[in-house]
Amino acid sequence: MMKRTFKMSAVALVLGAGAVFSAPAALAQSSPVVCPGYEKGKTTLVGERTGKKVQKAFEAYNEDRIDEALNILYEIDPSEDFDKAYVDRFIGNLLASQEGQGGKAMGYLVSSVENKVLNDTEHSQTLKLIGDLSMQETKYTDAIKWYNAWMDFTCKEDPDVYTRLAQAYYESGQLDKMVEPADKAIALYEKPNKNPYVLKLTSFYERKMFAQTVEVAEELVRNFPEEPRWWTQLGFFYLTVEDYKKGLSTFEIAYNEGFLKKANEIKTLAQLFQTNGMPYKAAKILEKHVASGLLEDDADMIANIANAYHQAKNYDDAASLYGKAAAKSSDPEHYRKQGTLLLVAEDYKGAIKALNQALERGAEDPEKIHFTLMEANFYAGNFKAAYNHVQQAKKDRSLRRNASAWEPYIKEKAKNRGINI
Repeated sequence: MMKRTFKMSAVALVLGAGAVFSAPAALAQSSPVVCPGYEKGKTTLVGERTGKKVQKAFEAYNEDRIDEALNILYEIDPSEDFDKAYVDRFIGNLLASQEGQGGKAMGYLVSSVENKVLNDTEHSQTLKLIGDLSMQETKYTDAIKWYNAWMDFTCKEDPDVYTRLAQAYYESGQLDKMVEPADKAIALYEKPNKNPYVLKLTSFYERKMFAQTVEVAEELVRNFPEEPRWWTQLGFFYLTVEDYKKGLSTFEIAYNEGFLKKANEIKTLAQLFQTNGMPYKAAKILEKHVASGLLEDDADMIANIANAYHQAKNYDDAASLYGKAAAKSSDPEHYRKQGTLLLVAEDYKGAIKALNQALERGAEDPEKIHFTLMEANFYAGNFKAAYNHVQQAKKDRSLRRNASAWEPYIKEKAKNRGINI
């Protein structure tokens, strides 16, 4: 693309801008300057001596003998300001078309516009090209200068230039200045272009202006609904501003459209179901994607699913899953949770087994587990074991009062059954 664009510029350099087109085509070309009161000046041509050498350089270039063309141009020593600017621009354009020559090209191009002797079309094209090369060479402050120079000279508004200007402000750390050119680009593009939206969003996000970030992300989703990442980003931005309902609706739409492909996205959707009071849906979606292989079938994930079922009051399912998690992890906390839920589900034998395994594995706060074991054994009719566990539970000051209240009740029930404790 660079080479094809340059060939047009090279013809103009050799023959003069107006000679490239037939009269009707020339009339169709837009004016290089649209400032109020602008009048096109007389077209200047190079002198005869310089023109002959430039013609030879162009012929070499047209046959892809770039180095030869450059050597011809380097040997020209014009005496007139216009001729010098003309040759410098030609050299700059040729160098710009070669990889790794951007910096050198800029030197010649800057020289060609310093005295503003080029014809208006060539001058405006060169200002913009210097801006583009400055971006390419990561000289972002210079790019800002040259893009603004192009706009000041031409009074034109170009969405691509505004987008590059916003990018240059970003790269140079001037985040607050990105929004205005991004907005202008958005307004000027006939068909929505994602780039200025992304730059605007980046400006707000990196300045921690999250409410404004959400607004731009919403615009991205409205304008580019087929793009999965805008949906997931919007969902995450809603979480940043703690709007969990909109976060859920966004992630759920994205999920139903098949846009959620990553494990963390599925986990976030499940978390949002739980946060919004739908733990059963959370459990089911996690189970589905463990089965598909997207989510790890490990102890932590199984425990997360168990927790969701627990919140949904599906105690049997929750207890069973905590048991599976415990079998993988040997974590006493998993056994404790399994045992507590089995007690709620009135599976006293299962509760006793799980709680004892929690103790055997060094669970924290063992007195609390003893208190739960007391209850499980009591309801299972194991009054001696219940009495022994209540003694252990009394060692915890926070449990002592409740445990002491149970103690005579256990003795009475045992006595009624003829059991001596």
